[in-house]
Amino acid sequence: MSAAEGPLVVGVDSSTQSTKALVVDAATGRVVASGQAPHTVSSGAGRESDPRQWWDALCEALSQCGDAAHEAAAVSVGGQQHGLVTLDERGEPVRPALLWNDVRSAPQARRLTEELGGAKFWAERTGSVPAASFTVTKWAWLAEHEPEAARATQAVRLPHDYLTERLTGQGTTDRGDASGTGWWASGTESYDEEILAHVGLDPALLPRVVRPGEVATPCRSPGARWSRPAPATTPPRRSAWGCARACR
Repeated sequence: MSAAEGPLVVGVDSSTQSTKALVVDAATGRVVASGQAPHTVSSGAGRESDPRQWWDALCEALSQCGDAAHEAAAVSVGGQQHGLVTLDERGEPVRPALLWNDVRSAPQARRLTEELGGAKFWAERTGSVPAASFTVTKWAWLAEHEPEAARATQAVRLPHDYLTERLTGQGTTDRGDASGTGWWASGTESYDEEILAHVGLDPALLPRVVRPGEVATPCRSPGARWSRPAPATTPPRRSAWGCARACR
């Protein structure tokens, strides 16, 4: 591998069926290394995946990138939107994640639209009208059909939030992903407490929303345990080496 002209960065894309990682020279855009690993989706009426498969796939993809992943200065994680990831007090999945293409919550989407003032209310508050793909309808479906799972949930995440939290130990998301949940108020740039109260979801279970250009947090040391999000602080500068090492 020839010497990089600038810092190396890792880009991660965790899609519905696989996770991909690229190590790129930030100065030139040259791809230095890459990796990819699959994960599975259930068949039948629902579309579900075990979030731990995403983590295993990320670790495999980073491993394929070799030493370049350990030399990176930053990691950015993107992934499939809308999916509902429910975690217990230890950060373990309560149940498999409900994916964006799981449309069992179509009745809940129609009901939520009607109960909270119609399409105009939702468009003005969140920028979108609920559909079966949206996270808010999936939570409503879960609370109705699997109330024990809803009660056991101590944190609610989106798919890429889950991977970021495994890497850093902090529950964070971004405005782009939050906008696809159905409970993010685009006008106030905050979680909509009225919508959350209506579906019975405690806002304390949701991740902190990272601002544009903000570093979410340094990667945590290998073996660190999952914990509930701490108050936002200014993180110290640190390389992304710990992110790759966290998979070991």
